Amino acid sequence: MRFSRSSGILLHPTSLPGPHGSGDLGAAAYHFIDWLVLAGQHLWQMLPLGPCGIGNSPYMCLSAFAGNPLLIDLQELVNRGWLDQARLGEANGFSPHRVDSSGVNPYRMTLLRFASDSFLSRQTPSEKLDFELFCDSHKNWLDDYSLFCSLNDKFDGQLWTRWDADVANRKPSSLEIAKVELQDGIQFHKFTQWCFFRQWSSLKKYANEHGVKIIGDLPMFVAHHSSDVWGNPGEFYLDSNGNPTAVAGVPPDYFSKTGQRWGNPLYRWDVIRSRKFKWWIDRFKSIFEMCDIVRIDHFRGFVACWEIPAKEETAVKGRWVEGPGEELFSALVKKLVRLPIIAEDLGYITADVAKLREDLGFPGMKVLQFAFGGGVENPFLPHNYSSNSVVYTGTHDNDTTIGWYRSSTERERDFVRRYMNVNGEEIHRDFVKLALRSVADLAILPFQDVLGLGSEHRMNLPGTTQGNWEWRFTWDMVQPHLAIDLFETTALSARCNPEKLGLPSSSTDLSNT
Repeated sequence: MRFSRSSGILLHPTSLPGPHGSGDLGAAAYHFIDWLVLAGQHLWQMLPLGPCGIGNSPYMCLSAFAGNPLLIDLQELVNRGWLDQARLGEANGFSPHRVDSSGVNPYRMTLLRFASDSFLSRQTPSEKLDFELFCDSHKNWLDDYSLFCSLNDKFDGQLWTRWDADVANRKPSSLEIAKVELQDGIQFHKFTQWCFFRQWSSLKKYANEHGVKIIGDLPMFVAHHSSDVWGNPGEFYLDSNGNPTAVAGVPPDYFSKTGQRWGNPLYRWDVIRSRKFKWWIDRFKSIFEMCDIVRIDHFRGFVACWEIPAKEETAVKGRWVEGPGEELFSALVKKLVRLPIIAEDLGYITADVAKLREDLGFPGMKVLQFAFGGGVENPFLPHNYSSNSVVYTGTHDNDTTIGWYRSSTERERDFVRRYMNVNGEEIHRDFVKLALRSVADLAILPFQDVLGLGSEHRMNLPGTTQGNWEWRFTWDMVQPHLAIDLFETTALSARCNPEKLGLPSSSTDLSNT
């Protein structure tokens, strides 16, 4: 489907300011929405919102359905009487600039356990009913998730294939025993999900009421160590012990001689097809209940993905295997009707991938940082865009624009200056203007580029395991003129209401996506 012309900001909630070691769904999130409105932005794009697993990556979650309990606003739990205000003061030593997961995660989880115990011992009838209704309406994934997390706690975070064999292999009698033994833990993990979704629903409602829509992120693959794989082993290529026999990645290319071995288990599309894509329909239904628009990460995998034998240490000895293609999306349309989707079509994109995206009407992604490494035919240069696309100055995997420009070759910098007729001294502002003025229906700006920050503020460096997913900003970085300047450029680019600038408005309401 096509989106009306508008723009927004890419920022994960963990990057928000706040006193408890990490950004969350609390006051700063509401204040950020207010800032978006002031700056004329109508979209807030986030990374996946699930509970992070290995490496604290939001792309390797413990569940494709659950919310991240570390995003729960602790102050709201204090306001409800489930936490003592004094306990929150223990977070004073956390950095306002980075998320120290080794300290923040146990601190927040400990407080959530206090809150859970308090809730379960003093819940009001209305709270009890609300909690029970939530558990019942989400039981298709919540029961497995809460049991998985409780077992994960019991076995100290070991991969589920290393748990006791009977629970790893989901022997019914063993699962029933575990449910009784781990009842307290199961209730705790259900409580955290109830809190997350209560708070998320409130935040999304506030955003929508102020003309801001949420863009969520759906990774095509899921983590092996997840309730999804443990709960649905027949839908993945696993051996008799539950270990993957084939894993996902990308083949060798210009950037890597050995490719990338991601390690996610591959789907058994024959089994999934025989089950009428139920798990996928449930997954899309769930994320569309949370978000207004969904970005599909690694869209090309639905056409064909790079299959790597699990025994291989690199991605060299892989092969392309066919995905479900249009058949999956036809099944989704029958159940969901509308699919407001952005297709991440970066990397090795073949004609059949482009055709599926175009047939489905999904806009693809254009990244300005990729535009200046070739000639004028480069598809990432704005003069080559179609309007049904989404332009980014950079993504969460890119350096900031200032960092990218400083590390680029002189040839690339010269191309930038000549193409844009700029001197490069404020390259982040130049890229923002170029993105907003392009014909792309949607323009998304990483908040680091709006703030004019360097490489030390990037969110993720692919291929590395240290220092990623930690970046945070503080409100003193957000100078008052930034919202005013961004609003003006956005309005002049016909992406928000220009009447506030004293300019004539078109007959189309440009604020609606």
